[in-house]
Amino acid sequence: MLFVYDLIEELCMKKGITVTTLCRECKIPRSTLSDYKKGRIKSLSADTLCKIADFFDVSVGYLCGSPLTVAGEEELKTLLFGKGVVVTDEMWQELKDYAEFIKQKYNK
Repeated sequence: MLFVYDLIEELCMKKGITVTTLCRECKIPRSTLSDYKKGRIKSLSADTLCKIADFFDVSVGYLCGSPLTVAGEEELKTLLFGKGVVVTDEMWQELKDYAEFIKQKYNK
């Protein structure tokens, strides 16, 4: 339980904001995270976790402590190009070709 709260605090610190600011930005009652930290509630709702994950651009699994997994193609496109960018097949192939070039360059 505290692992998730500690991770949220760490993400806030890295972003230079407070947990209160996070709650205001995500439209989450501050009391929700306070109650969670104090153990008055045992878990956060899926909606709350999704809002926090979206705010920090991480997965809900990451917030919950899941080990890192291999990202799918769509997730990679979002990570590399940003949300809302339409990645054409040509752009994606060019990126893969460049990655192969770099791999060959450093694995001689």
